[in-house]
Amino acid sequence: MAVAVTMARMKLAILRHSLKGDKGTMMASGGTLGLVLAAGTIYLAFLEGDWLAAALAVWMLGWIIGPVFSGGGDETLRPEFFSLMGLPPWRLAAALLVSAFVGVAPVVGLIALAGLVVAATSPVNALVAVPAMVLQLAVFVLLSKVAVALLGIALRSRAGAIGAGLLNGVVLAFLGQAWVFAVAFGQGAQIPEFVRYLPSGWGLLAVQGDYLGLAAMVVLIALLLAAWAGLLTRRAGANRPSTRGRRPMRARNGREAVVAKELRTWSRDLVRNHQLTFALAYGVFFASAPLVLGWTDMLPWAAPIFIVMAAAMTSNLYGTDGTSLWLALMTPGSSDVRGRQLAWLVTVGPVAVLVAVACTLITGGPWAVILTATAALLGGGAGLVPLISVYALVPSTDPQKRGGNPLRTSEEDGALTGLAYLAMVLVALTGAPAIAVATLYGWWGVAAGLATGALCYWGLGLLADRRLTARGPELLHLMRTGRRPESPKPSAFKLPDMPAAHRTIVMICWVLGAIPLFPQGVVAAIMVSNGQLRHSWFLATYMEPGLRWPVALGFVLLGLTMYGTGLWLPHRAKKKAAAG
Repeated sequence: MAVAVTMARMKLAILRHSLKGDKGTMMASGGTLGLVLAAGTIYLAFLEGDWLAAALAVWMLGWIIGPVFSGGGDETLRPEFFSLMGLPPWRLAAALLVSAFVGVAPVVGLIALAGLVVAATSPVNALVAVPAMVLQLAVFVLLSKVAVALLGIALRSRAGAIGAGLLNGVVLAFLGQAWVFAVAFGQGAQIPEFVRYLPSGWGLLAVQGDYLGLAAMVVLIALLLAAWAGLLTRRAGANRPSTRGRRPMRARNGREAVVAKELRTWSRDLVRNHQLTFALAYGVFFASAPLVLGWTDMLPWAAPIFIVMAAAMTSNLYGTDGTSLWLALMTPGSSDVRGRQLAWLVTVGPVAVLVAVACTLITGGPWAVILTATAALLGGGAGLVPLISVYALVPSTDPQKRGGNPLRTSEEDGALTGLAYLAMVLVALTGAPAIAVATLYGWWGVAAGLATGALCYWGLGLLADRRLTARGPELLHLMRTGRRPESPKPSAFKLPDMPAAHRTIVMICWVLGAIPLFPQGVVAAIMVSNGQLRHSWFLATYMEPGLRWPVALGFVLLGLTMYGTGLWLPHRAKKKAAAG
């Protein structure tokens, strides 16, 4: 018990000193979004039916799949830190479990589980809800820990990395399209009864009088704790290099050498295998989920979604490769950026084109728009991936030094998550002009897509190459030490010094601004213009005739205002700093 308390105090001290700068802002933004979702979960507890059980199942999936997208989950205290203490695996696992309850995510999860108090069927069961909430949260945390540990083992083989990427992509896409299934249930279908009997629903069963739910959670916690303890003993195992023979690389110049090296990295690096499979699975399943409602219009967008997600997953391209950056710096004229661009395009492009053609054939169109989007986004992704990586590089662990959690490629998991969201927004914007042309003028959009894609590929790649040439030594210093050298010019992607409240507002605006702007604004307006009324979660389609367009346009203005606020506050802070 003393060890557990000490670890909890250690983590609390670390978190207390981490509430400054970008990490604190990201933590505040994530906590705010989590509180909104927790409030929605509590609201569902007041509704009749199994809505709360379904919401808790989604929370459980979020705990399992969330670490995949956030760099391996919260590992403020790593098991490796305590390897020399000689603690038995079960005791180490129990102490780490106690420390795992310290943090923003567990607090948010506990607030969401307060819905169990609302769902209690009697005052006695309301008292039962208190231990049920704690046990249910322990189940979520342990499921997350075991899932990360199993994924770490899976990422030691190519088949495991691909299988894990497929599963994670499908689950995260399900969470992103949960509204589709909610609407399907609301249109006459019933939430399956088995949802109540999933591990996520055992606390709900307990507060409704079935006290075996408490006993079942205790047993499950013991089993998961034992499994995690066993997996911790295997965590230190290193990846064994393949001993198969390899064909020698042949290249006539520096660019071809970079392309050959990158293509081999794409085929050998299990983390990249996982990222590419994850992006593909996410794009296909996210676009096909609305088929549950009989809506086929999103299916052709599987390829554009895949491209955007692939760019997001690889947005820290130079950082992921670690200190091997010195190879490029010591080989002037090797065209490292151009070689990486071409390798990324060769890896992602054929898959994207195949998915675009196959999905568009199934629905019969719109050919011009989808081919335009595919061409434009491929060029935008190939240009932005190296550009973002050299301008906002996040120091990462060298591939040969990755620990028992291969997803933990960086200590700055919040920065990596922010980088991924930034890449998604920017890559999507590179395709917007050509898609607009295709929507208005049909097949002329394909020419526009090819032109904008080529321009992004060349122009953004040129900017990245110049940045790498001018700041290469500083980037290598950042990779080696984790500290940025003093520079009179701050990074364009780094927030200036400003009050913590303003930083939180900026992050909230950037993270949530897309919701009113695109789905509730632009997409809803298109549906209203096409006569698609009372459709899924788009609020404007449910309004009276005189309010449909004002509501849609109001959401567009709200989204633009949020993004404008997210730009104006840092700009004002920079001007104030320059004047002072």
